[in-house]
Amino acid sequence: MGNALVPELAVSNWLKSRAFCCDIIGFTVRYERPEEGFSFLELGGAELMIDEIGVGRTFAVADAPFDYPLGRGVNLQIHVADVSAILDRLAVAGHPLYLPLEEKWYRRDDHEVGNRQFAVADPDGYLLRLYEGLGERSLEE
Repeated sequence: MGNALVPELAVSNWLKSRAFCCDIIGFTVRYERPEEGFSFLELGGAELMIDEIGVGRTFAVADAPFDYPLGRGVNLQIHVADVSAILDRLAVAGHPLYLPLEEKWYRRDDHEVGNRQFAVADPDGYLLRLYEGLGERSLEE
């Protein structure tokens, strides 16, 4: 059994999205149904499904067109071993960042946890926030 929550992204071009996710971000294909424009992808413990709009089953809502950027208001946080390798591949591809690389600390109860992170929009505008952990530290007073 996989993760309890696996996002499925409706995409405009399945092959383009799969290439971005696999060749640049580093996902691998666990399985796919090409006749439906569908792939189930994984990266470490992260799982993601992509499904081409209008090819397989699309969860469309009447009077709610799929306009770019898709997924407004959502970013998918994905833990990776090394953000630098992904940043290098994005630079080679000439793909811009949505949020530049930063070190960010977040309060979690009585301590903070750190992320070295950046965000990038996929070909349909879904925001992927990739991070590597920086550990924990006590709250600064």
